[in-house]
Amino acid sequence: MAKLDLTGRMLFLCTDPERIAQQLDGADLSAAAAGTLRDDVSTDEITPMSVLTRFDERLGRVPYLGFRTGGKNPIGIDAIRNGGFCVTVAGNRYGKGSSREHSPLAEYRAGIRLVIAKSFERIYRQNADNLGLFTSTDFGLIERIRRGEPIDVEELVASRDSLAAAILRSGGLLRYGARNMREIRVANRAAAADADADADTNNKPRTLAQKILERHALSTQGTDASLAPGSGAFVRADWRFIHEYYTGMATHMLHATFGKPLTLREPDTILAFEDHLSYSHRSELHVRNGLLPDVRELSAAHRQFAHDYAIANHGYLSEIDSRFTEGSEGISHAMMAERYALPGQLIVGTDSHTPHSGALGCLAFGVGTTDMANAFVTGAVRMTVPESLRVNFNGRLAPGVTAKDLVLHLLAEPKIRAGAGVGKVFEFAGEALAELTTDARTTLTNMTAELGGFSGIVAPDAETVRFLKQRRNIDFVIEAWMRSDAGAPYADVIDIDCARITPMLAAPGDPGNGMALSDLAERPHVDIAYGGSCTAGKREDFDHYHEVLAWAAARGLRVPPDVKLYLQFGTSDVRDYCVERGYIEAFEQVGAILLQPSCGACANCGPGSSTEASQVTISAINRNFSGRSGPGQVWLASPPTVAASALSGKIASFAELQHEYL
Repeated sequence: MAKLDLTGRMLFLCTDPERIAQQLDGADLSAAAAGTLRDDVSTDEITPMSVLTRFDERLGRVPYLGFRTGGKNPIGIDAIRNGGFCVTVAGNRYGKGSSREHSPLAEYRAGIRLVIAKSFERIYRQNADNLGLFTSTDFGLIERIRRGEPIDVEELVASRDSLAAAILRSGGLLRYGARNMREIRVANRAAAADADADADTNNKPRTLAQKILERHALSTQGTDASLAPGSGAFVRADWRFIHEYYTGMATHMLHATFGKPLTLREPDTILAFEDHLSYSHRSELHVRNGLLPDVRELSAAHRQFAHDYAIANHGYLSEIDSRFTEGSEGISHAMMAERYALPGQLIVGTDSHTPHSGALGCLAFGVGTTDMANAFVTGAVRMTVPESLRVNFNGRLAPGVTAKDLVLHLLAEPKIRAGAGVGKVFEFAGEALAELTTDARTTLTNMTAELGGFSGIVAPDAETVRFLKQRRNIDFVIEAWMRSDAGAPYADVIDIDCARITPMLAAPGDPGNGMALSDLAERPHVDIAYGGSCTAGKREDFDHYHEVLAWAAARGLRVPPDVKLYLQFGTSDVRDYCVERGYIEAFEQVGAILLQPSCGACANCGPGSSTEASQVTISAINRNFSGRSGPGQVWLASPPTVAASALSGKIASFAELQHEYL
């Protein structure tokens, strides 16, 4: 029986920075001596944005570089490799946030072979599996490892689904795929589902997510297409997309495993996006750290892949329109909703916010680099079959309350804070949901990443049909099966009384730090206000920005000199919409700084990021983990609150701003 030899040292990621320093200096602590473990260690902390231009051996120098505790970042370059660590121990929801596979890869290349945590986020754990990095929630292993006992691989995989176990035994997904994925078939259940649109052969009620999975299930040599919750499975995707942070890594993996050139499965259903780094030349982080040559290297690798394999690439504006010198055509998942996604489809992308498109009634979810690389050559996407969690937004929204306020309220729900949504499909429904536009619904499905979910979905309805006709001139007909059945199984149902929700905030450090804006007694001065990103760079978001800023312009108000307000379009279609509606004049009249489409400040990749720890930002982006958008403190809020706060110079709702000028 294969054993994992863990003779290196053990690193406890605890809340006391002094105890972290002791371990780095050579002290081997017991679990008791290490004290309280840090919860919610995000991938932004494991591999911060400043190191993501690397995808080779250099990643082994940088794991935990962004790890923050007690107001300090105690782990420096080469600390893990030089310290001889092979096991990491942490608290709940380890690896939350971005889908970046750089995080487990950096750990692995630094010598870490096992991560023990109380719980893991889905994408992080799947990425770790795919690389051959073991994970466990068994804290009984700690003392055994400290005694020098080798651990049986079979023990480590015993609690995992059969596919995850097989992948780990093989040393990772690509090795597993080379051995077990030569024959891939469409599962019979997909044909049966198409033959009977309203119910399966057993007449069991199903959720919309289950029905979509049935129509996309695959059988391989190592899997039987079981769709029981918790089982490992492979599915086909209608669309697969990748962006420039991952393309070079995926290409490197594929060529190393399969040689060059590759044969890609259905390349016309693969899309490439350059959306993250098109403002890196104006990013203090990238310029100060000398990262621009690495950025150009990432872009070159991305474009070479798209060229070599005839992949459609949505790239820099300067490459397609001589009027522009900055920005991208659009953010990947925002463009997927605008131009590609359709109800009933299954979509995967190398970004945790891929669920954005679920607002149209498709099942969209994020995957890591190895998953996407494998999907490129096999057409099969690995997943663990999720349960669904239904969220009913009951009642009507109060004036001034947006979809962003709904999701910030949901993030603060005790059940969600306790991890009830981790790995689940969030199915959004209810009276208030029915009144939301598709743009607003994408805010909810997009931020299922922050909720810890597998995906988010909204059953298609008349609003979906309207959206597809208006945006794409598609006359879409909703099929009878495109809904959840009465009595469908849910892991839980959460009912939200929308009439009680007021404008919300999330305090710095975590999107789950939700609170009613009215409960914030001391209003911090705002240095930066940022409206943009996939979550808040859509047409309806700019309707909200314009409502506030046009009101201000009519009264001669401007953004104070010590505040900077950035508005960044999510896609070029959104920019053109704002031009056609005459919004630009009001934006410029109040002193807003307009930016072309890009992920920008949301990923610390452009203007709008903080540059000093003392700065306070009010932002409409989706996550505010430490260091995510610069060293300062980031408050999350809705688009109207961001615009109103910029004008007020301190955190304020639009209603409060209006009251100031009665």
